Amino acid sequence: MSSCSGNCSTCGSDCADRKAESLLASLNPKSTVNKVIAVVSGKGGVGKSTVTAMLAVAMARQGKRVGVLDADITGPSAPTAFGVTECQGANEDGLYPALTRGGIQVMSINLLLDNPADPVVWRGPVIAGAVKQFWTDVIWEDVDYLFVDMPPGTGDVPLTVFQSLPVDGIVIVTSPQDLVSMIVSKAVKMAEMMHIPVLGFVENYSYLECPDCGKRISVFGQSHLDEIAAKFGLPVLARLPIDPAVAQAYDNGMMETVNTDALAQVVEAVRRAEKSNA
Repeated sequence: MSSCSGNCSTCGSDCADRKAESLLASLNPKSTVNKVIAVVSGKGGVGKSTVTAMLAVAMARQGKRVGVLDADITGPSAPTAFGVTECQGANEDGLYPALTRGGIQVMSINLLLDNPADPVVWRGPVIAGAVKQFWTDVIWEDVDYLFVDMPPGTGDVPLTVFQSLPVDGIVIVTSPQDLVSMIVSKAVKMAEMMHIPVLGFVENYSYLECPDCGKRISVFGQSHLDEIAAKFGLPVLARLPIDPAVAQAYDNGMMETVNTDALAQVVEAVRRAEKSNA
């Protein structure tokens, strides 16, 4: 129309050129974030947070500035993994995330609680709003890669992250159990619905290596991930063993000391990820 102002949000006309309103939240004006990668799982207990921490460490070792946004509000664990207990501070511009020994920036609800052991008993919309504030109110300083540690499932928080943040790609963490087939399919289909590329799969707890003979034992049975990956045309980027040393490092805040060589293909996939909102 000749009288069109270009602002579809205030227009009642149903024209062919009508543009969908963007739900992307504005990044804090003092922040710089280049790429956003969400680490997701269809169910809890598959080691998603461990993979997120390892991936952040692996990317930092390549000389990149890295941030971890802990979006698992009711089950936050990023501060534990990196041994941080408080944010760097705040001013009128926003809140500065915690900084690890190796320079990784971390933001989590547990950094804001008087007692980290206190439960967060909030309804879904409030939780989703808190996650959005970690994007709009936190000052992420010159971050090359921001890894978002998502809660399991396809509920309020994943939906908020996918709609509000310019997510460049998703890494799906799974385990070898039979149930994974259905759960993984849900995660992939949600990503497709949100038009966000899935970079590939990481299978955690894939096997246990005998410390005496080196034999690999499939504790959770035969993996079916290759079949699922082929079905969706997606790569299996890594298979991680059950490693007590990694669990101990996580519990003691020493994740920056673990070996991350097994995530080499994941790192390359993340580096190749393109802007989903381009």
